[in-house]
Amino acid sequence: MVVHMKIRGICCFANFGKLDALKYTYTAFARYCHSEPLGVTSTYLEPSPSSSNKNSVAIFWDLDNKPPNSFPPFDAAIKLKASASSFGVVQYMVAYANRHAFSYVPPDVREQRKERKVLNKLENKGVIRPMEPYLCRVCGRKFYTNEKLINHFKQIHEREHTKRVSQIESTRGKRRVNLVAKYSMKMEKYKNSARDVLTPKVGYGLAGELKRAGFFVNMVSDKPQAADIALRNNIVDVMDKRKADCLVLVSDDSDFVDILKEAKMRCLRTVVVGDINDGPLKRTADVGFSWRDILMGKAKKEAASVVGRWNDRDILKRLEWTYNPEVDRKMSDYFDESEGQDFEDSDGGVDGDFIEKDNTRAWWDLDSDDEVASSQASHQSS
Repeated sequence: MVVHMKIRGICCFANFGKLDALKYTYTAFARYCHSEPLGVTSTYLEPSPSSSNKNSVAIFWDLDNKPPNSFPPFDAAIKLKASASSFGVVQYMVAYANRHAFSYVPPDVREQRKERKVLNKLENKGVIRPMEPYLCRVCGRKFYTNEKLINHFKQIHEREHTKRVSQIESTRGKRRVNLVAKYSMKMEKYKNSARDVLTPKVGYGLAGELKRAGFFVNMVSDKPQAADIALRNNIVDVMDKRKADCLVLVSDDSDFVDILKEAKMRCLRTVVVGDINDGPLKRTADVGFSWRDILMGKAKKEAASVVGRWNDRDILKRLEWTYNPEVDRKMSDYFDESEGQDFEDSDGGVDGDFIEKDNTRAWWDLDSDDEVASSQASHQSS
């Protein structure tokens, strides 16, 4: 009798709701076990993101507050990009500064230029002689003084480069395309050589070196906080359009604390590069590094453990129980109706004599062999 009632309940369960009832039941079981459900459609539970997708990284550089004064700009930018690539795929790199940041010359660069002038004077007087001659990287000629190399470069190669540029700018259409293709190798060779031979007329080549490393360099007005406002607006725009999953901010300015908090509220990862060890930015961000950590490769080594902690945190968030009133209401309605169907009498169901007989004794008493045989004989005689 008990087995018969269980089979009848299963049949009613399958007839009511069919697949939807199974989904609701499996959802409740998965929540009870605190595990991520498998095989349940997204109508009831949101699918988890694939772990194979890499995060997109955006680098924002506040050059007014954190210029690479003690390091070559190109090397600093390349090391920064390499460290940021450990957190994901670097898809956006931008730097903001005003006119004074690009015209400023760091003390280390000034000292190097002064030493170079002293060496030039000693070489011209014949007091010292270089171990190896200076080589022109454009034509291959050799010189035993640096000033002769500079004069040769300016009188010949710089003039040739100026003529090529003016010739390209004076043409249009297909002819211009052909000239660019014709002179591209020579112009690139000249730029690489001029970087080592000629002294920049303004600053120490900060904008050009960062552009060569792949950064978008934007010059803002000289008004106070102009670079901070432009950089903050750019970060908000990137977050609104969901272009990045990880933000790398190069700055020590405490004005960016609010934007970092907003990024964390939007579930973005935050990394700060600055020299203030216990500054407000590093306390707010997920992780912080100094310029020395970036250049020495320490940040790239620690990035693996940081990404591991982030992944563990995401897994724990997906495993947390969340209350969904719609699903819980449907589940409660279903179980209430299914319990009513299990105990009500139906036309094609169980004989009433069996139910009356069972009500005369406790539910845990089993039928003996004599009772089963007598009941079968009474049914056959009838």
